[in-house]
Amino acid sequence: MLLTFRHLRYLNELARHGSFGRAAEECAVSQPAFSMQIRELEHQVGAELVTRRQGVTLLTEAGAEVARRGRSILGATRDLADCVRHSGPVLSGTLRLGVIPTVAPYVLPLLLPELHRRQPDLHLDLLETQTKTLLNELAQGTLDVLLLALPLDKPEFETMVLFGDRFLLAVPADHPLPEGARVSKGDVDARELVLLEEGHCLRDQALIYCGERDPAHNRLGATSLATVLQMVANGYGVTLLPEVAVNVEIRDECVKLLRFVEPQPGRSIGLAWRSTSPRKTDFLELGQILVKTLKSSRGTSLNSFSAEQSRTS
Repeated sequence: MLLTFRHLRYLNELARHGSFGRAAEECAVSQPAFSMQIRELEHQVGAELVTRRQGVTLLTEAGAEVARRGRSILGATRDLADCVRHSGPVLSGTLRLGVIPTVAPYVLPLLLPELHRRQPDLHLDLLETQTKTLLNELAQGTLDVLLLALPLDKPEFETMVLFGDRFLLAVPADHPLPEGARVSKGDVDARELVLLEEGHCLRDQALIYCGERDPAHNRLGATSLATVLQMVANGYGVTLLPEVAVNVEIRDECVKLLRFVEPQPGRSIGLAWRSTSPRKTDFLELGQILVKTLKSSRGTSLNSFSAEQSRTS
């Protein structure tokens, strides 16, 4: 019996879910049938791919490598199908877009109406979650393109920088520093930082900027910037707030925003897709629409949305 795409897909789902039961359910087969396919795959490659320890299903070193290579193969087969399926007009058919939570609530309400107006034949499927999950979904082909913080250390993906997103220091309104004051990272006590939970790239960026090496006291965190800002408003600390979120999250006078001295900290926001995807034209057009929409809604003088920062790598 030869190794099949089914074998690779089943192992991939097992790697994603860490459970034979959940993986079998995802593949719409019984657990015994699923287990048999995994055993057949192990027979084909001549190595143990899965082990169970204390009720937890884990991939062996060989299993992790087969799963990694299998994701690339599965993604390539989807790209092959896309090459035929999406031979029509730009941004038509279905586009599966993944977005990180620190971008989605602030960009999508502007982008989606404009995208619908410009491209009425486009059907958009959305997934909002953390970067690690999005990259896994992109690699295996269940997502087409991501909107997230760059750069990525992933040679299998191609990226396009759309805009720079500067950070501001959000402090309680009664903070001694006056509004309009410029602050430096020396003014930020990392122990006072209110952060998102682990897994959010914005958490890591804030800690790196503040030079925090041991965030043990910051092991807890919120799931949204709205919660973080409420903590700041009530005097529980300070936080680094992305400029893109200001218009949505700053709703009252309980929080004061202070800009950093040059060079101001920030992040780059852009698109990422598999380098093997045949839909690069779609992604470039999506990026141009997003940049134009943000410029129109926020003013062309805002240099964080400078056209000079839009490029492909």
